[in-house]
Amino acid sequence: MTNSLDIDHLRTLVAIAECGGFSRAAAVRHISQPALSQHVRLLERGLKRKLFEKDGRVMRFTHDGETVLAEARQILAVHDQAMERLTVEKPRTITVGCTEHAAEQVLPEMLRALDNGFPGAATRFEIGRSTALVDAVTKGVVDLAFVLDPGSAGAGHEVARLPLTWYAAPSWTPPADGSAWPLVAFEEPCGLRERALVALDGEGHRVTVTGQSSTLEGVTAGVRAGLGVALLPTSGGRPHGLVERDDLPTTGDVSLRMVVRRGLEPDVELAAADAVARFFSTRPQLRLVPSPLVRSTSGA
Repeated sequence: MTNSLDIDHLRTLVAIAECGGFSRAAAVRHISQPALSQHVRLLERGLKRKLFEKDGRVMRFTHDGETVLAEARQILAVHDQAMERLTVEKPRTITVGCTEHAAEQVLPEMLRALDNGFPGAATRFEIGRSTALVDAVTKGVVDLAFVLDPGSAGAGHEVARLPLTWYAAPSWTPPADGSAWPLVAFEEPCGLRERALVALDGEGHRVTVTGQSSTLEGVTAGVRAGLGVALLPTSGGRPHGLVERDDLPTTGDVSLRMVVRRGLEPDVELAAADAVARFFSTRPQLRLVPSPLVRSTSGA
């Protein structure tokens, strides 16, 4: 007789009893039916007892099988309780995503608020393109994210309006009459890129995209190098080495939206919304959109 019993094999035995058959138990255990049958054979061989017998077209527990099943349930109960007591609880992790345009200003305030509100949690962040972040939230990889929506509506709910500003290198000068206007933009698809093209086209300018990048750093580097102008949202501060151009078409502002994964705890969403409200209430040049999650903040 065997000197030990395999926990997985005992779980298989219990699954057969609870599911009422081998095929359903195999599906629940996420193993093939031959593998499940092998578990049973190894138990029978180790215990030197026949655990099942055929009754017509179905397999039923023998008397010995019922006895082993009762022991298996007791062993698994004690085993699982011990694992709960001995297993170190994993810290709660809150993953926050943010578009590059708002990361430098908004994200630090956000992470501080979450750290203060959930001292036992580990906070991690991801910075990326708005479309990729929305997809990550939808898949549950990211808990909440702050993304740009150049249109009038989009995912999540609006938390602020960021002014759109044209930037250029200090030495940059507009092209001569008839020449194409150089634009540095994000790689497609990008709503800001489309917004810039439409604005310049509306003024009768021909436009050539002279530089493009998947990152904000790449776009601003291209502008600093004098490749052209760029249309960027402002969440506070001016990109290093660039100057604002107020002689280009007015483009209004862009929506900053907060999207949260389905099932996110309300207290996490509330803490995030509150942090955003505090950040924008101290910056009158930016327009805070009141959130239904938080009460009005002084100065908003």
